[in-house]
Amino acid sequence: MISINTNTSSTLASFNLQKSSDLLQKSLARLSSGSRIATAADDAGGLAVSMKLSSAIKRTSNASSNVANALSLLQVQAGTLKTAAAVLDRISELVTLSQDVTKTSTDKTSYRTEFSSLVDEIKVLSADKFNGTALFCTGGTTLTVYLSQDGSQSMSLIQADINAGLSEATDWTKVTLAGGISGVTSAVQSLATMMATNGAHSSRIQFAIDALNTNQVSLEASLSRIYDVDVAAETAKLARANILVQSGAAMLTQANASQSIALKLLQ
Repeated sequence: MISINTNTSSTLASFNLQKSSDLLQKSLARLSSGSRIATAADDAGGLAVSMKLSSAIKRTSNASSNVANALSLLQVQAGTLKTAAAVLDRISELVTLSQDVTKTSTDKTSYRTEFSSLVDEIKVLSADKFNGTALFCTGGTTLTVYLSQDGSQSMSLIQADINAGLSEATDWTKVTLAGGISGVTSAVQSLATMMATNGAHSSRIQFAIDALNTNQVSLEASLSRIYDVDVAAETAKLARANILVQSGAAMLTQANASQSIALKLLQ
């Protein structure tokens, strides 16, 4: 049928050209943005899931950073405990040397002077801080470290009392009495216990960091599968859409030209 008022072929060709053009624009948008979901209409459910995953990834990254900072605090605390142990070792030497019967009162005064200086150093060490947070606390308190991005898992770090048990080791009168060296050895044992606790906490935190990093990688992989564009597949779609647009434009031209046949019949 040849008519003037209605050109069905042209209308259909125009419709197909518009669809092909839409496909081409979607492919261009996906490839230029790197995202499979260029608009919410592309995959509303996938967009919602990707937003939750993206948020979880950021929280996991921040949680990992927080836990790593806690590990750094423990490492600084361990260094301070090690130094304090070395100070106590020297104190024990001074106590032993002062008990030598061949030492004069002047010699013993020299030992006592160094002893007092080392006691002051322990007091300085006990006041050490990490970014404003005390490493040690009188009586011993705890700091809460969250090990998961949702805050459901946590552990407590002990701000040990480095001065606990040192009263017998930092009093010259007591440590120089017969058997007074036991106060120093007891203080060393107390520091050793603190070091063991510190090491246990550090070991657990390192495993927590590894777990958080593994979870982050898994979350990022999941997000990529949902949100990222497959460049190879989308490039093939782009080529197909481009061909359809070109052929659709050519067919629309042919369909519009068919109206000229009706004009020739009227001549």
